[in-house]
Amino acid sequence: MTIRLPDATGVLRDYEPRPEPLAVTPGAPFTSRTVFSAAHVVADPYADVSPDSPAAVDWDATLVFRRHLWSHGLGVAEAMDTAQRGMGLDWAGAAELIRRSAAEAKAVGGRIACGVGTDQLTAGSLAEVRAAYEEQLAVVEESGAQAILMASRALAAAASGPEDYLEVYGHLLRQAAEPVILHWLGPMFDPALEGYWGSSDLDAATDTFLEVIAAHPDKVDGIKVSLLDAQREIDLRRRLPQGVRCYTGDDFNYPELIAGDEQGFSHALLGIFDPLGPLAAQAVRVLDTGDTGGFRGLLDPTVELSRHLFQTPTRFYKTGVVFLAWLAGHQSHFTMVGGLQSARSLPHFARAYELADGLGLFPDPKLAEERMRNLLSLYGVDQ
Repeated sequence: MTIRLPDATGVLRDYEPRPEPLAVTPGAPFTSRTVFSAAHVVADPYADVSPDSPAAVDWDATLVFRRHLWSHGLGVAEAMDTAQRGMGLDWAGAAELIRRSAAEAKAVGGRIACGVGTDQLTAGSLAEVRAAYEEQLAVVEESGAQAILMASRALAAAASGPEDYLEVYGHLLRQAAEPVILHWLGPMFDPALEGYWGSSDLDAATDTFLEVIAAHPDKVDGIKVSLLDAQREIDLRRRLPQGVRCYTGDDFNYPELIAGDEQGFSHALLGIFDPLGPLAAQAVRVLDTGDTGGFRGLLDPTVELSRHLFQTPTRFYKTGVVFLAWLAGHQSHFTMVGGLQSARSLPHFARAYELADGLGLFPDPKLAEERMRNLLSLYGVDQ
């Protein structure tokens, strides 16, 4: 049986779905890399809310998905960009998500790190930015999770130059109870972060970023870099102090960055590992054996899907991530907090389905096909 899918020009063409999924099974814990998947949240489809309302989250389904990631050995990066922080999920919702997920991680023995930001502010002074960070850091530390210091829109707006970043981050690192992950999110993910670290010149911004780390290496477990520039990440990781890890956040170039070279490699903290979880875990276990070619053979074919989901405007990649979770049977509906399910076009969804199906990502290909047909019908596409 074939399914008719619209291409980017609106022309329908026949596609024959894959009959069987890729065979993947949970295995031993990873030994060569530390790998986090930034996880999405599942909306409550029955909540009577508008896009401007506080997020209505289906907590049970959201936690079930995290257990799915943990079962394959992946860590969960919680309350991050993939969970729609600042794009449907406010701080109150994020705080509840952190508490619930951290408790679940403790119950199942899963690894978790949680985002610390300033999204209870829309704007504020440097003192108010510091206080907002401190409030969130306290919630994460009290939950027992590792902290990820996220880039702050409010700090980007309040800072007058690199010295303000040095002061704010230095203050936070001095009081952090355990080593944190520093997160540099590029403006392609959030335009409000243009000029982060005090300069739009990425070389100057990198110098400031490294100065923060060099002043507090004992308080920095690692850095997450989301600039979609492989060479810049490689250059940056080679300049890190001994013992500070680089977690790639490059959803365009992750296989080569994780594989690494003779001078080092990146660990991973990736949104694309939400839909790729089982396949990514299998690839890392192959890498654990020293088989870099086998690792690349599994992961390289996934890059086309990732680049499709993260295409401009990149910040809407969350829509594709949740769409694939629905097709894969991880949730019963394709509704998102903030109404973000409307952020991508039908041809975009069709191509995402085709690429994911070709990779064997759907545990039940027939269910995925049925749900894709239902979506096409909703848009008026006859089969």
